[in-house]
Amino acid sequence: MTKFQFELKATEGQGNLGARRGTLTTAHGVIETPVFMPVGTAATVKAMTVDDVWATGAMIILANTYHLMLRPGPERVERLGGIRKLMGWDGPLLTDSGGFQVMSLGDLRKIDEDGVTFKSHLDGSKHRLTPERSTDIQRMLDATITMAFDECTPFPAEKDVAAASMRMSMRWAKRCREAFQHRPGYGQFGIVQGSIYPDLRAESVAALEDIDFEGYAVGGLAVGEGQQAMFETLEVTTPLMRADKPRYLMGVGKPDDIIGGIARGIDMFDCVMPTRSGRTGQAFTRRGAVNIKNARHAEDPRPLDEGCSCKACTHYSRAYLHHLFKAEEVLGLMLLSQHNITYYQDITRGARDAIENGEFDAYQRAFHEEYSSGDIEPL
Repeated sequence: MTKFQFELKATEGQGNLGARRGTLTTAHGVIETPVFMPVGTAATVKAMTVDDVWATGAMIILANTYHLMLRPGPERVERLGGIRKLMGWDGPLLTDSGGFQVMSLGDLRKIDEDGVTFKSHLDGSKHRLTPERSTDIQRMLDATITMAFDECTPFPAEKDVAAASMRMSMRWAKRCREAFQHRPGYGQFGIVQGSIYPDLRAESVAALEDIDFEGYAVGGLAVGEGQQAMFETLEVTTPLMRADKPRYLMGVGKPDDIIGGIARGIDMFDCVMPTRSGRTGQAFTRRGAVNIKNARHAEDPRPLDEGCSCKACTHYSRAYLHHLFKAEEVLGLMLLSQHNITYYQDITRGARDAIENGEFDAYQRAFHEEYSSGDIEPL
């Protein structure tokens, strides 16, 4: 039987804050970290087939409890063998607990100590999520990694509001842990909250470690506080977190956010940005973001990114990609989504290799120099 286990192989930087290279073994496969997880909110990475996702080098994907509980429903998914079987994904899968999505409903939700009552954004029907229900739904979905149900504190928040929110999330975390069904190779992560307040983050880390999860996430960031505040919060949070457990920064982010997160001791990332941007014509490349819909690409025979091995870059020109978006062809969305996920996998793979060789500092400097240099105009 496979044990859920994290092995820290190499570090580079200052103590418990520096970049980390590790391996996470699970019931559904091995994950090399640092890792980026493509987001498959409704059991599909938008505009991509499962084979396309595998081709990018992805090792784990994310699905969402809130969306899947509304449609098609966790009981149906369980009868069909779990979300991994339903969508044809053979690797590890992490499920977001639904806390962030419930927060984003605003006036459509009501929070109390026991849980959250909310109205579906699909049809207005009323639903109830508690720590126990969220945990059980994730079991029915057959998530390799289950996330604790928390209240994602909005930004900005006064300190007393952030403190009350964090402490309720810690009480909920304990209930999630009690509801979690331990199985070989499966794990559950607690979520550190506390907004941008260092003492609240420290209190949250201590509370979660008392509960003892298989891994720990940093939540409540990338919600409007800005990159500098996010990095400062990580710098006071990750040094307090256990070195022998994986660390996951939720919902982050742009390429330079990810490199900065790795430098500050984060192992796992997810974000909708690469596929969402791909569907709107924005590509992330080694020389920064490119809007393929711009007129300057209309007769450009060059690949989108000469250093990329994806289909969009090895088979097609910028001119063709530009044409696809102007013609509103679905293929354009598919190709740019695959390119962006490939790029995210490339930068995290590069970070893994650099940390292993003791060269992450140089890798980080080279990344920023090239990424900020800007796209080259055609001759």
